[in-house]
Amino acid sequence: NSFCTLLVFAMFRYTARALGKSLVVAEMADGAVSAATLATITAAAKIGPVTALVATKGAKDAAAKLAAVNGVADVLAVDGEQYANGLPEEVAPVVSKVAQEGSYTHVLAGASAFGKGVIPRAAVKLDAMAIADIVGVESEDTFKRFTYAGNAVNVVTSKDAVKFITVRGTAFDRAAAEGGSGAVKDGEALPAVGKSKWVEDQLSKSDRPDLATAANVVCGGRGLKNKEGFEKLMFPLADKCKAAIGATRAVVDAGDAPADLQVGQTGKVIAPNLYMGFGVSGAIQHLAGMKDSKTIVVVNTDADAPFFQVADYGLVGDAFKVVPELIEKL
Repeated sequence: NSFCTLLVFAMFRYTARALGKSLVVAEMADGAVSAATLATITAAAKIGPVTALVATKGAKDAAAKLAAVNGVADVLAVDGEQYANGLPEEVAPVVSKVAQEGSYTHVLAGASAFGKGVIPRAAVKLDAMAIADIVGVESEDTFKRFTYAGNAVNVVTSKDAVKFITVRGTAFDRAAAEGGSGAVKDGEALPAVGKSKWVEDQLSKSDRPDLATAANVVCGGRGLKNKEGFEKLMFPLADKCKAAIGATRAVVDAGDAPADLQVGQTGKVIAPNLYMGFGVSGAIQHLAGMKDSKTIVVVNTDADAPFFQVADYGLVGDAFKVVPELIEKL
């Protein structure tokens, strides 16, 4: 009997280690749980039980919304004025402290500006290396991430006691924002670091869907010639399709579209249900930002454009003729 008891205890300890214990650093957007955080919760659940940590001003309201997310077991709410604007210098010390004291094996955040700022700072405090922008969870210590503009997949194995990870939001389904019943606990706020200060958020306002999370995206490339051509074709088509607008790096560099519309390796990574590209050649750098789109439609005058090789539907034609006809028929 004593041998069986020891065996069961040993198996329990092994299972607990194998499952891991995940801490998700949550980000809120306009009072709701961000899309990046919902995807991160899905990734974290593949490792083990999920605790969400939210550090902000009025944390209890945010914690209540996190507790409702399907897959979240517990929520730790850290309230403080210093966390109001998500400064990574203020949030990172809380993350590392909670990770250490709570014996978490994994700390994850979305690969947003917030997550990219917090995770490396928290990791270095525990002498760990951050694993950036994962697209797959193979096991509790092995992960997949893209390299060479998405042309190769790295399989990364970490031996760190606590693994710090940012998650590519388009690679995982978003956890349901409702249906959960996580328990909310209060966490301890730390004294303000005071090394940086928030000045203001300069956000572009638009009635169109957000590019990073839109279900439909229309994207313009150099084939639209100039700013006038870009706006003449993309704006009415986007309104007709209830789509977000994207642009290639060449268009942004030419000043024909603002930087926050850039899609690609050095821009935003998107995965809409429908992506439509007009006058886009399909350079590797652009593909890295949209190749996970569910359906890809390409219109280009060059029949040999590399974009046609990845398109689900392709039309060799002039966007200046095709788009007006498309708008008319929609």
